Amino acid sequence: MGTDKTIEFYGADWCSDCRRAQKVLNSLNIPFTYHDLVADPAAAAQAYAISGQKHIPVIQFPDGTFLVEPSNAELAAKAREL
Repeated sequence: MGTDKTIEFYGADWCSDCRRAQKVLNSLNIPFTYHDLVADPAAAAQAYAISGQKHIPVIQFPDGTFLVEPSNAELAAKAREL
């Protein structure tokens, strides 16, 4: 679950959208906590609880909002907003 300071990133290494979104956050020097859905099946349940969807990545922001499979521009805009 997101905290008041941390972006929570739910994804999997095999997911190209997840790798792309990680690159966006890394390029902006924005820290995040990565939850590997393969290594931690409970994280998959948490991602579903947040988004109500089985698509990944699920990225939850400190303000409680989340994005699912965001575009680079959408993710960068939200990350900069924080």
